Amino acid sequence: MVKPPAPAPAPAPAPDDEPLHTVQVVRGDALVALRRRRLRIEVLKGADKKLRKDFDLDRISIGTHERCDLCLSEATVSRQHCEIALVAGGYAIRDLESTNGTFVGDVRVKEVVVDRETKLRVGDATLRLLPLDETVELPLATHTSFGPLLGRSPAMRRVFESMRKIAPSEATVLLTGESGTGKEVAARAIHEGSARARGPLVVVDCGALPGNLIESELFGHVRGAFTGAVKDRVGAFEAASGGTVFLDELGELPLELQTRLLGVLERRAVTPLGGTQSRPVDVRVIAATNRDLRREINRGAFREDLFFRLAVVTIELPPLRQRREDIRLYIEKFLDELGARGALTLDEPTLERLEAQPWPGNVRELRNLVARAAALGDEALPEAPAPGAAEATLPAVGSGIDVAVPFKTAKQALIDDFERAYCQRLLEAHDNNITRAARAAELDRVYLLRVLDKYGLRPKR
Repeated sequence: MVKPPAPAPAPAPAPDDEPLHTVQVVRGDALVALRRRRLRIEVLKGADKKLRKDFDLDRISIGTHERCDLCLSEATVSRQHCEIALVAGGYAIRDLESTNGTFVGDVRVKEVVVDRETKLRVGDATLRLLPLDETVELPLATHTSFGPLLGRSPAMRRVFESMRKIAPSEATVLLTGESGTGKEVAARAIHEGSARARGPLVVVDCGALPGNLIESELFGHVRGAFTGAVKDRVGAFEAASGGTVFLDELGELPLELQTRLLGVLERRAVTPLGGTQSRPVDVRVIAATNRDLRREINRGAFREDLFFRLAVVTIELPPLRQRREDIRLYIEKFLDELGARGALTLDEPTLERLEAQPWPGNVRELRNLVARAAALGDEALPEAPAPGAAEATLPAVGSGIDVAVPFKTAKQALIDDFERAYCQRLLEAHDNNITRAARAAELDRVYLLRVLDKYGLRPKR
């Protein structure tokens, strides 16, 4: 059994030198909204000098493409140059594999988090990021689920509110987020909340099949279209008629098939492989990817026109490490699904250790752990540190390896454990002085700050 956490208290005000970008709005005992400071971006130098826009978006895209949130005409700026995302520590500035780079000061950055007024250079344009005193309220869903999706955290309740609004529409949806965050479950929830709920939901994993088979999977084929095609086959778009087709791992789709997919979306008709007659289709399309498709566009690996055709509405599913208050809720659900409620009891120290895990495999990894613990008992759970042991222990290679987790996920978990432990010890050794710590570790100070922000280790002012 899992003891539910106490309601989160209202946040304390931050010191004057630490600006709040997002605060919780509590009325009575209920968390009802998030209040966010708006962000102003001004062009100080370049072809668009004096251009100024205010934003309250989760992500702000910057580039020369007309669909970018901040559209620039500077010739040295890429069509998809960079983005600014609101994160716990402030604003994450992320270069999107641009041609001429993104700079903070004289440092070219891939990703860096800033929490106050900052000058940014993109190509030959200089921008100023200025958090404003003006705020906007973002409503949260009043419930802790949407279809099969669960979450009591503000991050998930914002997702639920977005899904509630778009599910009844016919809008094409792009779901983004790390592996294991529940994108297929989210697609199912949107389908079940739509007018097409009585129709089929057809799932196509674009990364699981080779190119010659994925084309047939999507669009079907006629008899004799290729070796082994002994009879006609209906593709996913026709099979989903009256319902929804879910394109999972969309970023894995080869370029030549992206062109065909774009044609299908525009004409709402498919031509089976080897066929000559097009067939009309009546489907809603939901796509998902764990890749940054804007970066893929700049790399030449993804069609820009297809991206904008699919990203009519974009919903990002947050990683589990950013919504730790949901972990107990998921554990309860998994225990029920496995029929293990009562057979497996998790005490408070164990739950706290689970909430402190990085979860690189996200909800999928948590479910695997609960399933192993239900089968094997407490030995499958993370052990408490030995008495007197340092909180940050550098992981030994080979320790805690779980072959039930994909290789890529297990490898990333080991890297995350090392980075977190190394940075904790590094800060302790240098009295939380970032400059001295970076010099001792032979790291760029901006890069060290980015790693610290990734694990929530940046020292408080």
